[in-house]
Amino acid sequence: MPRKGPSELKSVDGPVKKSPGNPKNPKATILVVDDEPAVLRVLMTRLQLAGYRVISADDGEKAIEEFHNESPDLVVLDVMLPKLDGFAVCRRLRAESCVPIIFLTALEAISERVAGLDLGADDYLSKPFSPKELETRIATILRRMGPGVAVAEPRELPVGQGVLRLGDLVVDTNRRQVSRAGERIGLTYTEFSLLELLFREPGRVVPRAEILEQLWGYPPRRAADLRVVDVYVARLRGKLEPDPRNPELILTVRGIGYASQRMGEFPSAIAS
Repeated sequence: MPRKGPSELKSVDGPVKKSPGNPKNPKATILVVDDEPAVLRVLMTRLQLAGYRVISADDGEKAIEEFHNESPDLVVLDVMLPKLDGFAVCRRLRAESCVPIIFLTALEAISERVAGLDLGADDYLSKPFSPKELETRIATILRRMGPGVAVAEPRELPVGQGVLRLGDLVVDTNRRQVSRAGERIGLTYTEFSLLELLFREPGRVVPRAEILEQLWGYPPRRAADLRVVDVYVARLRGKLEPDPRNPELILTVRGIGYASQRMGEFPSAIAS
């Protein structure tokens, strides 16, 4: 499929106003990866004016190199890249890091977008897109991560002080970690946020649209948007449920959304 032209990002949101933030103390470091110079230039300018420290790469191999050199807080990653495509880069990054990743894709097929989420991406934007929408999604993800994202050494905390027990799972909401029988289960920031949302009010049915708005920061504009939620629920089940095809922790409520724990009030609605 032909690439989108560089004009897709021109003047989408009108004049760009400089952020009042202190450039010597940027909000976070963002790695932007795209092989189109015009697109890369627009995104870098917008994010720098928003107060971020921005680094860039124009192919998949450089993206991996820059990631190791700079340890960014978030990666904006185009799918169609030379040398290594975005899917391969995402796979490499996920093998060693839970850094948030937002895919940029010109691919129209829903299956291609879902493939990126299956690899562990936190969100995706379809080209052409508004740079301001990208800024909003970046801000939402970084806000969800909160201050101090460095992983601390394991320590024991008594249940009740930000620690939940879900069967044989131990969920430490203070350090955003999950373990089973003392073994750490690696969750991305988005996966943990989804777990925390579903278990905040045990038994409550959380609509898919609400999950999308709370975790990704935007309402569903079309049915395909809700696939992001479904993919992440499936990923979370795959990591936490002994039998993901017969879930006991995260249950589907047909036509509505998802709920934690089994609910006697809705026996006919619940299905895996």
